[in-house]
Amino acid sequence: MKKSLLFIMLTAMVVVTGCSNERRWGMREREELRKELRAYRNMVYLDNLAEAEFDLFSGDVVEAIEIDYPVYTTFVELPGRGDTVEVYVVSTIVEELNANPHNMRNIYPYPYLVAEGILPSDLSHQAQRAFYDCLSHKVRRYYPSTTAFFNAVMDDSASQAITQMQMECAASLFDWGVEVDETVIIEQ
Repeated sequence: MKKSLLFIMLTAMVVVTGCSNERRWGMREREELRKELRAYRNMVYLDNLAEAEFDLFSGDVVEAIEIDYPVYTTFVELPGRGDTVEVYVVSTIVEELNANPHNMRNIYPYPYLVAEGILPSDLSHQAQRAFYDCLSHKVRRYYPSTTAFFNAVMDDSASQAITQMQMECAASLFDWGVEVDETVIIEQ
């Protein structure tokens, strides 16, 4: 009798453990979602990440989704799943910008700013960091939240204000010969 009871208990534990493992995310499911995230590679911020940086970013997105949807089938069967993934992508970008303003270099990369004539081509890494710190400080003062800033960048309504901020930082830090019109930016 004891052996039968022990056998039934062990069988039940194996079945419960096996079922719960099938519902959890596996390496294959995580890899499928990472491949799906490649579709977002053309977004502002993500298009300037190196492959290794994008892999870290997509890992963070997958981890956040897996925490909120621990049962894979629940996530896969989610209505509006694509919209949900996009929300996690944008949230992760905003978190990265909040965590380190220097991440703004991924939205406005140094080579782009040189090509636009905003920055000189011979800036040291330290000088570039000073520029991005200045720019992030101005952005924080101008936009009420990082989300508001990112939304403005996404719909391209931030273009003129950001260019003005970039030119102000370049002029103040590097004595770069950029004409700055102080009336364009209005503090909020």
